Amino acid sequence: MKRTFVCSVLAAALLALAGCGRQETPTTAAPAPAPPPVAMPAPTPFSVSAIELGNQIGADKRVTAASASFAPADTVYASIATDGEAKGVVLAARWSYEDGQTVAESTETVASAGPTVVEFHIVKPDGWPAGRYRVDVTANGAPAGQREFEVR
Repeated sequence: MKRTFVCSVLAAALLALAGCGRQETPTTAAPAPAPPPVAMPAPTPFSVSAIELGNQIGADKRVTAASASFAPADTVYASIATDGEAKGVVLAARWSYEDGQTVAESTETVASAGPTVVEFHIVKPDGWPAGRYRVDVTANGAPAGQREFEVR
């Protein structure tokens, strides 16, 4: 019996030693959660930010010297600065004389993802009559601004 007991103890000891040498399968860490998607800022709505008048413009379509008074032979430029995203916004310029008589009308379609400048102008080779004038600007038919000027 003593021998059976010793054999049992030795067998248990061998099993215990064999279990100590056993390697467990390493567990892999769960993957890190994906970062949340970067929220894109909402597009800035289209707007007319400035209307300047002058008798000359630069290559950037901006008036080189703003003025509200013109000579009869001057070409009158309206430089329209816009902000925001435009997908086919129709800008229109309606030029009128003293009592509202229409002198000229023109349109330009704007398609941009940010600030841009659009140019409108009127010219009359035999000269503009002296008096007060006005240019009204609309964006898709909605009023966007106006400027008054004078021919002397």
